[in-house]
Amino acid sequence: MNKMKTKLLTIFMFLISLNAFTQGKIDVKKQFELATAQYELLLKAHPDTNKTPQSFKPDGTYSDRPTEWWCSGFFGGSLWYLYEYTKEEKWKDAAHLWTMAVQSEQYNTRTHDLGFMLYCPFGNGYRLTKNPAYPPIMLKGAESLSTRFDPEVGVIKSWDNFKGHTYPVIIDNMMNLEFLFWATKFGGNKKYYDLSVKHADATLKNHYRKDNSSYHVLLYEKGGKVSKKVTHQGAADESAWARGQAWGLYGYVVMYRETQNKKYLKQAIKIADFIINHPNLPADKVPYWDFNAPKIPNEERDASAAAITSNALMELSTYVKKDKQKNYFEVAEQMLVSLSSPAYRAELNENGNFLIKHCVGHKPGNSEIDVPLVYADYYYLEALLRYDTLINKK
Repeated sequence: MNKMKTKLLTIFMFLISLNAFTQGKIDVKKQFELATAQYELLLKAHPDTNKTPQSFKPDGTYSDRPTEWWCSGFFGGSLWYLYEYTKEEKWKDAAHLWTMAVQSEQYNTRTHDLGFMLYCPFGNGYRLTKNPAYPPIMLKGAESLSTRFDPEVGVIKSWDNFKGHTYPVIIDNMMNLEFLFWATKFGGNKKYYDLSVKHADATLKNHYRKDNSSYHVLLYEKGGKVSKKVTHQGAADESAWARGQAWGLYGYVVMYRETQNKKYLKQAIKIADFIINHPNLPADKVPYWDFNAPKIPNEERDASAAAITSNALMELSTYVKKDKQKNYFEVAEQMLVSLSSPAYRAELNENGNFLIKHCVGHKPGNSEIDVPLVYADYYYLEALLRYDTLINKK
């Protein structure tokens, strides 16, 4: 009880101090009104739940993916966020429909991305509705994900093969640990908690450079030895791929929330400081697709990285001391202000009715460059809800 009182007092004091330096610069209500109008049209354009919305191509056609694609859960998750804000049954019904569309992925042992695929839709759905049909699916998915953890290596395998290597691990994997923490809390199996900690510890040790930036891909061998550190979606092996930095920051904020271990808080602070103090971070705080992209400032921005980072910084600001609290929140707010501006926020009937413009999926692979991406929308809506809680509902 004392711990709970202390936590509530900390949150209360944070909200008081927050009010002292910001009045709220984003009209959240307006953004959700536009989002619901856009997603009504996006739903109409996607009557087949076997194909999940992914992006919108420059030629004016949709880029859709099957349910086994790593992004398949984000659309359902976004629909749950629309329901959370509006409380309208039509969004609950649509969210349930698109959530159940990916239920078969609970048996998928070929990917590490089951947190994205299952926890984003089912986790939000259960949080908001307590639908008893959702937990068994998530628990089975968590068990499927856990099969990719080899105790001899000490990390969750990301892909089955990368350039001839059979145990690649990417920084993105940090985002799927929240799913496993939920599985331990709900189902009682501590195995998921333990392997999440082991994965996060190995990633902290091996994935990060002295300047607190992250590699994208590590190639592990038996015994946990790392044979090579490379990139797949970044500009170069030694560059700081923007979305990778965002994944890592968000992941270690979650690690601190779930474990209360200060080493994860310290790591999150280090990553945050790398991002917000980087000389190549633009004034509007929406990063280039890689912090070391060779033709900056003539490089594409990645608005998805800004949406993910804004979320993480907002939550991190509630855990740190006052000197950093203000800094982190203000940068997160500026990112969200930029994403809500015409420079990045689509109008009705443009951008395929996805919400966010100017994202980069995989530039080295010449894929999804300067287009909307479904996960940018998801994390943008999540950031709006976080912001609304901290600012507009004091």
